[in-house]
Amino acid sequence: MKIIILGAGQVGGTLAENLVGEQNDITLVDINTEKLRELQDKMDLQVVTGHGSHPDVLEKAGAEDADMLIAVTSDDATNMLACQIAFTIFNTPVKIARIRSEAILKYKAQLFHKQDIPVDHIIAPEQLVTKDIARLIDYPGALQVRDFADGRVSLVGIKAYYGGLLVGHSLSTLRDHIPNNDTRVAAIYRQGRPIRPLGTTVIEADDEVFFIAATGHIRAVMSELQKLEASYKRIMIAGGGNIGAGLARILEKNHKVKLIEKKPHRAEMLANNLNNTTVFIGDSSDSELLIEENIDQVDVFLAVTNNDEANIMSSLMAKKLGARKTIALIQRGAYQDLVHGSSSLDIAVSPQQATISALLTHIRKGDIVNVYSLRRGAAEAIEAVAHGDEQSSKVVGREIQDIKLPPGATIGAIVRGDEVLIAHSTTIIQSDDHVILFLVDKKYIHQVEKLFQVSAMFF
Repeated sequence: MKIIILGAGQVGGTLAENLVGEQNDITLVDINTEKLRELQDKMDLQVVTGHGSHPDVLEKAGAEDADMLIAVTSDDATNMLACQIAFTIFNTPVKIARIRSEAILKYKAQLFHKQDIPVDHIIAPEQLVTKDIARLIDYPGALQVRDFADGRVSLVGIKAYYGGLLVGHSLSTLRDHIPNNDTRVAAIYRQGRPIRPLGTTVIEADDEVFFIAATGHIRAVMSELQKLEASYKRIMIAGGGNIGAGLARILEKNHKVKLIEKKPHRAEMLANNLNNTTVFIGDSSDSELLIEENIDQVDVFLAVTNNDEANIMSSLMAKKLGARKTIALIQRGAYQDLVHGSSSLDIAVSPQQATISALLTHIRKGDIVNVYSLRRGAAEAIEAVAHGDEQSSKVVGREIQDIKLPPGATIGAIVRGDEVLIAHSTTIIQSDDHVILFLVDKKYIHQVEKLFQVSAMFF
């Protein structure tokens, strides 16, 4: 596939890195020559220096025969205009734009049509991250929560702790512990390395375990692997930007929420617009302010400013002063690696990975309707729809044990209409099933795509 990516920032660069090794022809466009040269030295791709919304720049990037344009510059207007030009002048088939402004997004139903602004898919990073964090608040103790099939199935990552009922026991005993809640362990990471989950695999303390279950059964399964945490009630949010405001709006309905914002005019606006959130003006890393606002009674401290260092430092301070759990928004990959597994910062949330996941959903071949990038891009969770029959499909009409999955791939669940089926070796896949897979190594994604592509004989 020939893909043009506009914007060589963290999202554009990470996306290029994800796609360049997957037999795609990637051209990266940016005004920063030095950044382009740095990325070109690391990856096998073409680069073009210039403004992505200029027709001559897009032409130089190969827009005339490009399959897809992905506009992820830091400027919404540039992204929208680039999609318009790609459609009007070059007739580019698929156009994706990152849109961050809430003022634009609230009119997306009226704006984004071929006859108006021809953007085929909109990626809204702040909304994606807000949803991800809200799901973590819903499930105390979870490291990651990903939804599939319109929320009927969830993939959950948790850390197994001493005292968990299943720790020290094999996976084959899981069904004995929770006979009424079927589940499938999709992957286990031990000291950062993936372990293939077999019936004989024994769960150890500190293992990172990814399991798939019907969404209504998540808490029951979590209780087997770790001591079930009490629901979160008191939330403190550091940062009143789009993410902080969005989280406060969602969480204030069922939680006691305090929000700290540095800018007085922004704090005043939030205080007027939020219904049940207490807003303070101040620095979230100010220990005196945190103590004064009873940080030791806070269940979750959410650091979601646009500054990685501020988020990390305020989270460390909040934890030291007694906050039960800390979640920080961290954009730089090097910082994410640094704090991963830290006892002082419980969860690092990456807006880049949320954005990449949304983009990959529109890029993957075959009928793949959901993709989540996991383990800082190394692994993927995928929802694919099976089509065809036994003659035209490599999966339809076959038992899972007879499907030639790539190394490290696990089928965890199947959604058939409204029914959730946890996958077992003898489960037979039918046409129109939504199949949930976990791929430990994303380099095998093409093999998964081919499995779900219907052969030419199918009509």
